[in-house]
Amino acid sequence: MCYRCPSARLFLAGCFMTAVMCNKENQRCSQRYHPDRQSADAPAEAVEECVRKFIEIDQAWKILGHEETKKEYDLLRLEDDLRNLGPVDAQVYLEEMTWNEDDHCFSLSCRCGGKYRVSKDEAEEVTLISCDTCSLIVELLPRS
Repeated sequence: MCYRCPSARLFLAGCFMTAVMCNKENQRCSQRYHPDRQSADAPAEAVEECVRKFIEIDQAWKILGHEETKKEYDLLRLEDDLRNLGPVDAQVYLEEMTWNEDDHCFSLSCRCGGKYRVSKDEAEEVTLISCDTCSLIVELLPRS
């Protein structure tokens, strides 16, 4: 399933809750739209809509119900949000950034005086990094 698809965004949109809270919300929505729980008197269109929503919830839970795939989804969502903030100010390679042993991250000074920061793990997964004090964004280019 594509992490950027609407069904993944539909379920728990903006959910950064604990795993227990996400699980409870998934159960609540699954029960509400489960095909077996629909009234026999319901119009066919309503039942089809419930089945469609149930499938979307199930597909989204397959992403958000596992820590590793949820992390990837959250990073892609953050990247999409950054793209919507504004244009990319610069393109940099990881080698151009400075390793900070205290923070265990790479950093680069921004023209506003702030810093662009990214951990080793994030550097392998993200392409956009925002400044910690302004709205500027840099694109992290893959290693050549």
